Amino acid sequence: MILAGSMEINTKGNLEIGGCDTVELARQFGTPLFVMDEALIRNNCRRYVNALKTHYPRGMVLFAGKAFLTLAMSRLIQEENMGMDVVSGGELFTAVNADFPAERIYFHGNNKSTRELIDAIKLGVGRIVVDSVPELEEIRELAVQFAENKVAVLLRVKPGVEAHTHDFIRTGQEDSKFGFGIEDNSAREAVELCLQAADIIDLAGFHCHIGSQIFQLEPFSVAAQIMVEFMAGVREQTGFVARELDLGGGLGIRYQREDKPPSIERFVENLALSLKSALQKWDYPLPELLLEPGRSITGEAGVTLYTVGVIKDVPGIRRYVSVDGGMMDNIRPALYQAQYEAAICNKMTREPGEIVTLAGKACESGDILIKDIELPAAESGDIVAVFSTGAYCYSMSSNYNRNPRPAVIFVRDGEPRIVVRRESYEDLIALDVL
Repeated sequence: MILAGSMEINTKGNLEIGGCDTVELARQFGTPLFVMDEALIRNNCRRYVNALKTHYPRGMVLFAGKAFLTLAMSRLIQEENMGMDVVSGGELFTAVNADFPAERIYFHGNNKSTRELIDAIKLGVGRIVVDSVPELEEIRELAVQFAENKVAVLLRVKPGVEAHTHDFIRTGQEDSKFGFGIEDNSAREAVELCLQAADIIDLAGFHCHIGSQIFQLEPFSVAAQIMVEFMAGVREQTGFVARELDLGGGLGIRYQREDKPPSIERFVENLALSLKSALQKWDYPLPELLLEPGRSITGEAGVTLYTVGVIKDVPGIRRYVSVDGGMMDNIRPALYQAQYEAAICNKMTREPGEIVTLAGKACESGDILIKDIELPAAESGDIVAVFSTGAYCYSMSSNYNRNPRPAVIFVRDGEPRIVVRRESYEDLIALDVL
C-alpha cells in the first residue's frame, strides 16, 4: 500500500487520513467517497512554488485544473499564490466563481468554442494558449468586438518529444491533435500571423507539454532545449523575443510501491538548469518560466473509500470482491490499464491472506478496479481504500448506469469538510425533460 502525507494506522488498527478515521468517514459521509488530504495538497503546492523560486529567477506555477477542480480547490490554489490552467468553459466558470483572479488563468484546449473564447476575452484571462490557425483567426475577430485591451496569447508548440508513457497521454510528439509543429513550420507561420495582428494580439511566448505520468527527467530537458532552439530561430527570422515559456507539467506519481518518480524539487531543478543552459547556449534573454503540475499535486493526496458488497468465487479461477463504485468514479483502469494499490481500512494490521480482484458495480465486464491484489480476508461491509486517486478520478467521473457521483471531502487536523456533496437520484433527473 502507499501511505502518503498524513496517512497512518491508528490505535484501532484503521486507516487514518488528516487525523480522521476512514471507517468513521465512510459511516458519516457514505461511500463511494473521495477523501483528499488538504495538508498534503498544500505542501505539494508550496514545494513547487519554493523550488521554482530557488532555481529560476522569474516564474509562476499553474495548477492544471483538469486533474481535480472544484470551488474549494480553486480557492486553495489562490491561497497558495499559484496560477491556474483551465481547458474548458466549465473549468473557467468554476475558477471565476471561486473568485480566482482571471489574470492568473491560462486557457488551453485544442477546440475552444466561440462561447468559450468570448468568455475568456471578456473576463480578461491571463493568456489564451492558441492551438491552431483557425482559433487564432477567430480570436482576432472576437477581440475586435469584446476585448478592452490586446488579447495576450501563447502558441502551443509540439517539440516532437515522445515521453515513455501511455499512448493516450503522450502529447508532445509530431502526430498529436495538440499544437503547432516545428518540423512542418506551422509554428513559425503562427508566429508570423500573431505579429501581423499585433494591433490586437499580444504574443507573450510559447507553450509545450510532452505528456503525463512521466518518471524520466531527460524528456523534459530535451523539450526545453528544443523549445529554446525554436525560439532562437524565430528571433533570427522575425526579431520576436518571447517573454514567457510554459513547459507544461507531466511529472508522475506513485500508483504502486515500485513506482519511483523524481521528487518535485529534483524535477524543477533539472528543468530550470536545462532551460538556463539552453538559453545561455543561444544567448537568449531569460523568459518567465511557467510550469503546469496537476497530478503530482493532488494525486497521492486522494483516496477513494468503498464498501464491500458481494464476494463471489469462481472455483479454480478467482475471487471477485465487489465494491459500491467502479468505473463511474475511476475510469482509468479501463481507459489506460492504470494499476492501483488498495487496503481494507478496518483491517490494516492484519496480514494479507488471499488474492482477489476488486470489481466495480457497473454493468461492464471491464469494470475492474484492481486485478489480483493480495488483501486480508474480505467480508461484506468492509471499507476498502484505493490509493492515489486524487487526480483524474473525480474529474473524469460519470453517471454511467445512472449512478450518482460520490461526495468529495477535504480532511485536515482531524476535521472533515464536504467540498462536493454527494449527488442524489433527484440530481440525476434534474435536467431530463419528459
